[in-house]
Order: sequence, then C-alpha cells, then structure tokens
Amino acid sequence: MERVRSTSTTTRTGASRATGPGLALAALATLVWSGSFVASRALHDSVPPVQAAFWRWIVALAAVAPFAARAAWRQRALIRRHFAYLALAALLGVTVYNTLVNQAGLSTSAGNMGMIMAASPVLMALYERLGGERLGARRTAGTLVACAGVVLLVSKGSPTPHFAAGDLWMVAAALCFASYSALLRRRPAALDGRTFLFTTFALGALMLAPAYEISLAVQGGFAAEPATVGPLLYVGVLSSAVAFFAWNKAIALIGAARAGVVYYLQPVCVTLLSFALLGEAAGPGQLLCMALILGGVVLGSRTSR
Repeated sequence: MERVRSTSTTTRTGASRATGPGLALAALATLVWSGSFVASRALHDSVPPVQAAFWRWIVALAAVAPFAARAAWRQRALIRRHFAYLALAALLGVTVYNTLVNQAGLSTSAGNMGMIMAASPVLMALYERLGGERLGARRTAGTLVACAGVVLLVSKGSPTPHFAAGDLWMVAAALCFASYSALLRRRPAALDGRTFLFTTFALGALMLAPAYEISLAVQGGFAAEPATVGPLLYVGVLSSAVAFFAWNKAIALIGAARAGVVYYLQPVCVTLLSFALLGEAAGPGQLLCMALILGGVVLGSRTSR
C-alpha cells in the first residue's frame, strides 16, 4: 500500500512540475501563431495560398534540417514503421491546415482568423474526452468560459453572426488543427521530436508539390521582395519550426486539452498585435470578451486537485 501511495505521489509531483513549462511552451506557440495570421493576411494580395503554404514548409524544413536531419536518418527504420501515422499528421497539420489558413486570408480579416481558430480547443478537449481522459470540473468550466468569450467576440454580441467565406475556411482549418493536436498524443515514444518535425515538414511539402506546380501554371509566380520574403520567413522559421516544436512539446508535457485552453489566448494576442502594428484599438465589448477568455485560460489551465 505504501508503494502504491508513493508511486501515486511521485506521478502527481511529476505532472505538477511539467505544468509550468508546458503552459509556457503552449503560450509561446500561441503568441507566434497569432503573428502568422497577420503575416498570412499581408500576403493575400501578392502570393497565391498554395504557393505561400509550399514555401512556408520549404523554409521550415531548411530551418530544422541542421538540428534534425541526422536524428531522422538514425531513426529511418522507425519512420518506415510509422509512416502511415506520420503521413496523416503531415496531411492535417502541414499540408491542409496552413493552406486553408492562407485561403481564408483572401476574404476575412486577421482578427477573425485568430478568433475562429481559438475555437479549436473545444475540439481538442472533445477528442481527449472521447479517448477516455477525464477533463475535470475546472478544465471543463475554463473551456466553457473561454469559449463563451470567443463566441461573443466573433458574433460581436449578435444572436445571428454573419460569416464570410474566409470564416468558413478558418472553421475547416480549426478542425484540421484540432485533429493534428489529438494525433500528437499518439506519437510513438521512441520517435524523437526533431525527427517527427523534420519528417512531417518534408512529407507535407511533398504533398503540396503537385498543387504548387498547378498554381504556378495557372496563377504564375510571385515577386521575391521584402514584402513577400519577410512574412514567408516569419511563418517558415518562427510559426513553423519554433512554434510547432513548442506546441508538440507542450502537448507531450500537459496534454492537448490543457494546452488547448491556453490556445484561447490567440484572439487576445491577435487583437494586441493588430493594435500595435495596424493601430486598431479594441472597444469595450472586445475588452470584456478578452477578460472572459483570460479568465477561462487561468481556470482551465490549473492542475486539478
């Protein structure tokens, strides 16, 4: 009996120690991804969505290769063994998700993109609940409070909100991202995190290649100038290599549901970035919604006792 109690105490202590770093990594990824919506919106007039997605992952692959290529080569047998899993993760999290985000940027604002994506934690929590994990009262309450803030923010208080075509593309992107996050919990333990990133980035870019060639033939290329190269470097290096590594590590430490609650900070971050970069001030209604979102994040991210 003492041994059982000791093991249980050790498990709770380890989980508690992982909570702080896990939340910090999830917050870092969320902040960086918030900037990517501004960058994607900035590219909507100059770079076709598929081409922007393709070059994002080429840049990301180049960024992680010096740190991950050798590990991937050493684990090539594991890659072959789990190829179907890696291909599905690449399809959802790399090929489809980012392309949908770029497509959404053609017809909706960066603010709306961030707000709608903030709904994906509801799906993450649902996936974990279906997987048999008990979310607990605090996390459930935090999810509901934060979700209410997001709904009010998107609808602007109207009972019948109107969504543009880009908003619907973002709903599809949110579904893809939540599915990708749920898959991360099933990542084989022996598969190194660097190997996972390098392989999914490579597979995702490879799957985008045919669509990229079609886009080039139909829409033509784009001019390589600071207005296009800068945002592509941001989404390639920071939003892909850095943010995906941080997010994947956060989920390994604290799980998709708890990391997903932190993800509700995204509309707050997008609004602040819009104010800092575009001079768009938040009104009283937006500030109230942000308070709900932040309160839900604090409540839902606390460790259950």
